[in-house]
Amino acid sequence: MYIQNSTIPLSVNFDRPEDFLIFIFHILFASSSALLGGSVVIGILGTRSLRIQNRFIFMLNTSISDTLTGFSVYYLGLFDVQEGYPSRNGTFYILPSFLGVNVLTFLFAQFDRYFAVCHPFFYNRFITRACVIWICAFCWIYTYVILTVQNMVPISKAAQINAFGVIALQIIVLTKVIMTIKLYVIARHQLGRQLPTAERETKKESLRIIVFVVICFLSLWCPSFVNIIVRQLTGKGLRFRNEATNLFAVMARFNALCTPALYIWASPSLRAAVGKTVWHRICPILRKQQINCA
Repeated sequence: MYIQNSTIPLSVNFDRPEDFLIFIFHILFASSSALLGGSVVIGILGTRSLRIQNRFIFMLNTSISDTLTGFSVYYLGLFDVQEGYPSRNGTFYILPSFLGVNVLTFLFAQFDRYFAVCHPFFYNRFITRACVIWICAFCWIYTYVILTVQNMVPISKAAQINAFGVIALQIIVLTKVIMTIKLYVIARHQLGRQLPTAERETKKESLRIIVFVVICFLSLWCPSFVNIIVRQLTGKGLRFRNEATNLFAVMARFNALCTPALYIWASPSLRAAVGKTVWHRICPILRKQQINCA
């Protein structure tokens, strides 16, 4: 009796030197993204002064997504996986959709910062912590409800839904670009005229973070986005053997490492929280191991 081999092959054949580099890169990238994103998640959850602020709830939502993206690279980057229609050893877009959660979260975070700076009375009255939590939950629910519908219909219909999703993403990307420019103008002019106060510095920091993060996100994600549009409109574009060798997909996933790194770099309060709740607890263990080895 013939038994089909269900083992999923690795993403590379290891017959070229660059294959080893690709495989090692994905291991390091997955570990670094999961570790850094997870550190931000623990730092925010473990610090009450951060988790009660709306802007850090948005950071928490994207960091959870970034952590899961890091773990997903252990599969997408190390094994022969091709998402699409048709797919090969795919995950029905479940793992790549973590980036979709971030797209929506960044968009709502931009509106959040706009209302916080330009309409503070409206913001303090209506944009509560519970409201922000529901918005973050909506980003997950919407993304995976659409994905569930897409996976339950025939492939032809799923491809159409995917095409409409690309069009919706075009609108979102355009909105994000406009909001980024708007927030930059606000940060440069309106906050510059205010007297130096703790509230002003907090608003300035939050605007700086969201502007930098969104610019970085769009810079890394747009090449993949453009390639998808070209492939759908013209049937050409660039095609890759699998997700591990897809340079554009790797660039998009690289946001999972850049975003939490930018959070920690641009926010002294988050940096202190991560150091206190995560790294300061790990370092004594590392020092103890060094002493025992000596």
